[in-house]
Amino acid sequence: MPGDPERRDIPDDREVEVRRRLPGLARLFLKLGFLAFGGPAAHVAMMEDEVVARRRWLSRTAFLDMLGATNLIPGPNSTEMAMHVGWRRAGVRGLIVSGLCFIGPAVLITGAVAWAYVRYGTRPEVGPFLFGIKPAVLAVILLALWRLGRTAARTVPLAALGVGVALATLVGVNEIVALVAGGLLGALAARPWHGHPDPGEARSRNSTDLDGGERSGVERDDPALPKRAILLTPALAGSMAAGVPLWTLGLLFLKVGAVLYGSGYVLIAFLEGDLVQRLGWLTQLQLLDAVAIGQFTPGPVLSTATFVGYLVAGPAGALVATAGIFLPSFVFVSLLGPIVPRLRASPWTAAFLDAVNASAVGLIAAVTVTLGMAALVDWRAWAIALGAAVLGLLGRVNSAWLVLGGAGVGWLLWQIG
Repeated sequence: MPGDPERRDIPDDREVEVRRRLPGLARLFLKLGFLAFGGPAAHVAMMEDEVVARRRWLSRTAFLDMLGATNLIPGPNSTEMAMHVGWRRAGVRGLIVSGLCFIGPAVLITGAVAWAYVRYGTRPEVGPFLFGIKPAVLAVILLALWRLGRTAARTVPLAALGVGVALATLVGVNEIVALVAGGLLGALAARPWHGHPDPGEARSRNSTDLDGGERSGVERDDPALPKRAILLTPALAGSMAAGVPLWTLGLLFLKVGAVLYGSGYVLIAFLEGDLVQRLGWLTQLQLLDAVAIGQFTPGPVLSTATFVGYLVAGPAGALVATAGIFLPSFVFVSLLGPIVPRLRASPWTAAFLDAVNASAVGLIAAVTVTLGMAALVDWRAWAIALGAAVLGLLGRVNSAWLVLGGAGVGWLLWQIG
């Protein structure tokens, strides 16, 4: 259908079209995997900029539908969003390519840091770069919040619902509870809330062709995380790795990946109960260091599993733990991906999606407030955030360049003091 950003004319030979699209997916998500700092909200914002605003692979409504649905299942939302985009562009192979390319850089970087941590007993200092990355990422999130909010909050009741979910989250209501409650409210009020979409948009929404710490497990820059690494000697690491069954390690992280919701505290609680208390593979401080390293590396923060696996069972342990924690997301998205576009067919489920989308934008707004309080610590941070916002809004500078520029300017300002 000409002019529709989500639906392209698919040739009779779908195999040729899939093969043509896979390299583009790989390039995009490899780039994001290396540059996506700042946690799930920032990752989603960068994806929205790339796949909706720039490449026009998806409509903003379709992107929001995927975001709302992803918020309802366990696992790292930004990783699952990458998989959703891949599935809509190139089916199951697109899902796999996008997911692996987004996860891969974080796993490689975290594995290298784990090797250095075991060998030299420390982790790298990244404070000067994070000082600039945080406000730049905040600007990227604000720009995405503005774009997504205009689509999700297209009526006064939906806008009010998004504000209510944001306020509820800020005062401590569980994110999943707020999200589901918002969706149910929207569904119950479906008749007055659910409008009549443009016919072209409706066809786009219902399309099921090829163009079709988070909240992820962890929020980055968790205030509970340590500022400095503890020392882990090679001898201690070797003694801890001895005798750890790989199948036990894999099952442990498979369980975490299958049921993990919530903030960084939840990941710490899951791993602390098994790794520290029950199995004794790590000390409490070593676990916190593992989570901290997952926080400051780009890409999904669940790459913490790579670090833990390396510490307890070497390179094989890193591979097994990584596969275990991310495998459920591939399964969930492969099951959910074909369903999401069809939810628009029913007025009730469409109203539910509309309300969930508005609620998801509310969650992003709440995260933005929290990140702003942590990132905007002095005039230098404010200057970086405002500069990045202006460049993104008026100059339409790519979000990846905004993050890289923020890192460089932050390093320079840090040296000035």
